[in-house]
Amino acid sequence: MNRALRRVAMVGAAIVITLGIGTTGFVFVAGYPVFDAFYMALTTMTTVGYMEVHPLALAGRVFNSCYVLLSVCTLLLTMGVMTQGIIEAQFGNLLERRRMRKMIDKLRGHFIVCGFGRVGRGAAQELRDAGVELLIVDKREDRVEWAIRNGFLAVLGDSTRDETLKESGVERATGLIAALATDADNLFAVISAKTLNPKILVAARAAEEEAERKMRQVGADSVFAPYTMTGTRLAQSLLKPHVRQFLDFTTSHLGPSVSIEQIEVLAGCELVGRSLSELKIGRELKVIVLGIRRATGDMQFNPSADTVVEANDFLIVMGESEPLGRLEARVGSASA
Repeated sequence: MNRALRRVAMVGAAIVITLGIGTTGFVFVAGYPVFDAFYMALTTMTTVGYMEVHPLALAGRVFNSCYVLLSVCTLLLTMGVMTQGIIEAQFGNLLERRRMRKMIDKLRGHFIVCGFGRVGRGAAQELRDAGVELLIVDKREDRVEWAIRNGFLAVLGDSTRDETLKESGVERATGLIAALATDADNLFAVISAKTLNPKILVAARAAEEEAERKMRQVGADSVFAPYTMTGTRLAQSLLKPHVRQFLDFTTSHLGPSVSIEQIEVLAGCELVGRSLSELKIGRELKVIVLGIRRATGDMQFNPSADTVVEANDFLIVMGESEPLGRLEARVGSASA
């Protein structure tokens, strides 16, 4: 039951109880018939001011005096609740928007998820699990309300418009995910984001190959085609079931204490110029080096023990949280 229904139920219960007390009192104290007692209780509570239905003796007047105070308090309570409901209906959205605006203005280095459909919800959940600040933007009010109820910071707006992205703090954001319903909308979101903030990282979904190509041309850093990826995984599940099972394990079933991370090797840290065998990352830290992305952009998979680590490389590693933290401390910085 939401707040409005609870208020209506509370006010209704107070009125019914007050009328019940008045009717009962006028029946047993003043000796009124039941209907006359109810009529007297109702006119008293509403302060209409009609004369007494039947003359009251001293006991009846004493009871009526107490009932006047009770019924007036009930009436004032009813008016107060109704007034509060009207004020909240008129200004509640404005106050909520102001509060949301202040929270958005404080965001720095956050991620923006454009679209809160199935793809957007999955991306938002992954970002929240990673502990980063994020903002949901969707033009459907029901999706925005759903996101807020589930603890996300969300605003109502059209992600394809520059004004909406500016209000979302795109100039201060680290990354943006375009997960809108159509390729055209995602393309506009990518263009707007890269125009307003050329340094922002943008990942987008694309249904058509032509849209994927165009999104990369306008600056999208990563483009994913859900239908193509799903088709590939379906085929792999039949042709290479064990490979598919391993990929599923490494991407979603590692457990809460194990993860795959990318760690940047800063110039001047102790890892630079040394081989993996010298660093003893696997033997001492129990961390598996899956690959090395060189500063030139080349990716070296399953590097051998004599592979030398260079400045500005990214180590793709898998392990438990505590060993990964120690490796990050040795490197000096981790990149999310």
